[in-house]
Amino acid sequence: MEFRIADTFTVALARLPAQEQKAVKTSAFDMQLDPSSPGLQFHRIEAARDPNFWSVRVNRDIRIIVHRTTGSLLLAYVDHHDKAYAWAERRRIEVHPRTGAVQIVESRERVEEAAPALFAKAEPKSLKAEPTLFDALQPDDLLGVGVPEDWIEPVRAATEARFFDLAAHLPAEAAEALLEYAATGRLPKPVEPAADPFAHPDAQRRFRVIEDIDALRAALDAPWERWSVFLHPSQVGVITKTYGGPARVAGSAGTGKTVVAVHRAVRLARADAQARVLLTTFSKPLADALQRKVGILIAAEPGAHGRITVAPWDGLADELHQLVHARRPRVATLAQIRAVLVEAAGGTAVWSERFLVSEFRHVVDAWQVADEPAYADTPRPGRRSRLGAKQRASLWPIFTLARARLAAQGLATWAGVFSDLAAHYGTSASRPFTHVVVDEAQDLGVPELRFLRALAPEGDDRLFFAGDLGQRIFQPPFSWKALGVDVRGRSTTLKVNYRTSHQIRETADRLLPGAVQDMDGREEARKGTVSVFDGPRPQVLKLADEAAEREEILSFLAAARADGIAPDEIGLFVRSRAQLDRARAVAQAAGLMPVEPGDAPSTAGESVTVGTMHLAKGLEFKAVAVLACDDGVLPLQERIDTVSDEAELEEVYETERHLLYVASTRARDRLLITGVRPGSEFLDDMG
Repeated sequence: MEFRIADTFTVALARLPAQEQKAVKTSAFDMQLDPSSPGLQFHRIEAARDPNFWSVRVNRDIRIIVHRTTGSLLLAYVDHHDKAYAWAERRRIEVHPRTGAVQIVESRERVEEAAPALFAKAEPKSLKAEPTLFDALQPDDLLGVGVPEDWIEPVRAATEARFFDLAAHLPAEAAEALLEYAATGRLPKPVEPAADPFAHPDAQRRFRVIEDIDALRAALDAPWERWSVFLHPSQVGVITKTYGGPARVAGSAGTGKTVVAVHRAVRLARADAQARVLLTTFSKPLADALQRKVGILIAAEPGAHGRITVAPWDGLADELHQLVHARRPRVATLAQIRAVLVEAAGGTAVWSERFLVSEFRHVVDAWQVADEPAYADTPRPGRRSRLGAKQRASLWPIFTLARARLAAQGLATWAGVFSDLAAHYGTSASRPFTHVVVDEAQDLGVPELRFLRALAPEGDDRLFFAGDLGQRIFQPPFSWKALGVDVRGRSTTLKVNYRTSHQIRETADRLLPGAVQDMDGREEARKGTVSVFDGPRPQVLKLADEAAEREEILSFLAAARADGIAPDEIGLFVRSRAQLDRARAVAQAAGLMPVEPGDAPSTAGESVTVGTMHLAKGLEFKAVAVLACDDGVLPLQERIDTVSDEAELEEVYETERHLLYVASTRARDRLLITGVRPGSEFLDDMG
């Protein structure tokens, strides 16, 4: 007898408290070992439309819903008794007549009884009713993407406002195909039916064959992690396509750019036993998160696992520098760079400290400008202050002296390290990697891009980038094409957001413009992005004081925990380290132990992630609270006080908005944003 598990079961399991999950897993293990054991209490669900639905008693109140036939046993759902029975009574498992894939189909009649408004007839067109989304599609089109026959009529009549509610009742693959159509105007190409209904790609993403107890344990122990590497059909083509040069995938937060990067790295490693794939990003916490995702995908493939290196780009540079020069680089801190620049300027009031540091880091050091003539010709894209020839001539001695003083102390800069390695490997016949995949690519600087480009030889599929210009918070813009990395014609924008609820995405998008353009003229538009699920509306609150804020966050955390969200699936984020104690105090008041991103879980109790907005990038949580969004904190007053003109002020506001957007879009289901009155002006935009 084949033993299978449906994704509806693992999702339902993840909602249960830890103790109930443990009891469910024990019963599941018993079924896997011996489905015919007399100790298992099977009861046929008489009211179910599908005669093969049975319940299995876990304890006094928890029931597992199984679909049992002569040749198979499928774990379909789990919940408390009444909810579990209600789920089974309104569903059937069947083979779709057109696609040939096994589906879990909700009974239209039962849904119509509970929510008749979903099936109300549209108003006559003369009354200017809201337009329907799918009336241009024929029944045959809908059948081709897995819409059940009895759901074709309500789908064709669905308006945009009604469709999000309707989609929750459709088979997941049909809902995703229709969402893709709503976003792009195109339906995905139907897949040819397979001889085995469970072998169809749609079914393989919903149902998993469990061959032994170890495979079942892995499936039940990591339902949240499995979600974090879920692959949407709209992403498959990006992962499998062969690119004749550097390629890039873009999209707003939650559209799965990171998942695409991970799957592409794994595909490249699987395809060639000689492959050496680098998967890299900007920080160690995010690299650790990528490593976990890689581990989930290839846990049983030690060969492929050994072909993938996951590392932050500065950590990788540190290791390669040791290989090339037999020593680690001594990299100057920002404080040390600032000190030598101030000293070299000799107390002149002509140039502000902030300007000197910024100009050195983002122009002179980033481009590794060698002399004054080169500085005069160096482009300064993204720099707000214009400099004439005389101004550059007066600045150059300051930068020359600062460099000399760093060298005298035996210090290098990261830009210098990256550039040195780029020069070394750029002329070497032997490169350390065959393929390079970069996540959070919008935060690459000039030296980092030169470095990564030099690590793999020229050729198909050698360079792949994933990023979102709307999340750029570290680096000023520059032309990739000028550095020999031209992704035009090989760039894809993802439009289906499956990680963040419609309500959270809609709220966060109010912080950003509808489209952002890079220095090479390529535009990333946010318009047309759709989410695949609904959720509670985010709360954006301005409160009287910190005590009131703490009480609201405690209520938010309690509600999340009551719905089965574990502490390690919750994030608390603030603008900067100055507000971290405020977040830690809230976590501790909730009985949780605060740990920063990348740190090991606490051994003293249940851990919750607490960190700054910068460290939130790339991370994912079911629930997020962004707190201390006070006036003077967001945007940060310290940054505003140092600007020298209106253009620089605009840059500050832009990147501060990006920070709040990044933190807010880490949430999948629940989001709370708080500040003490009068609060950040950004909260007014989100409310």
